[in-house]
Amino acid sequence: MSAAPRLRELGRADYADVYARMRDFTATRTPETADEYWLVEHPPVYTLGQAADPSHVLAAGDIPVVPTDRGGQVTYHGPGQLVLYPLLDLRRRGIGPRGLVWGIEQALIDYLATLTIAAQRRAGAPGVYVGAAKIASIGLRVRKPGCYHGLALNLDMDLEPFARINPCGYAGLAMTQVAAHHPAPTIAAAGRALVARLEHWLQPGRAPAIGESAPAAAV
Repeated sequence: MSAAPRLRELGRADYADVYARMRDFTATRTPETADEYWLVEHPPVYTLGQAADPSHVLAAGDIPVVPTDRGGQVTYHGPGQLVLYPLLDLRRRGIGPRGLVWGIEQALIDYLATLTIAAQRRAGAPGVYVGAAKIASIGLRVRKPGCYHGLALNLDMDLEPFARINPCGYAGLAMTQVAAHHPAPTIAAAGRALVARLEHWLQPGRAPAIGESAPAAAV
């Protein structure tokens, strides 16, 4: 039996450094390695998914663009955004990539409901939306038996950099944040609450037929 998952609160940390550490953690983990969640806030950065079209970066300006090995297209990370990386043994949990996406989306929807924000999925477009606007993005990499990368929830941030890209590959996609609908919690408080909900949903048998009709692991 593995140890309980550990939450590491990394504060504000460089994206490229955390990305390298995630990959190393996943590459060297063993069946006995406890799962971890890494909670972080990044300085401004655009990240590209493994098969991303660089033309979706319209005008990066002075914001760096970092290629990654996650799914999906381009997204933005910056101050005021909660980024949570689940570093999980999916085999041990008995869930697959589609179930992982489903569980992350459900955890976000449940958490936002506690802030009186009605969020929902959108068919064929992974992530979580409030009306027509996206409030949280998901991008993942599964390397058996583990996964890395994760979710980004817009709390209280400058959304202007999203206008310099086609977010997640969708031209004109509106972005929103918690602060537009409810007083924003701290990144630490929101992250701890999200981890509790993720641990509820990302367990074997927690959602019957989990992932059979869930979206693929992409931003």
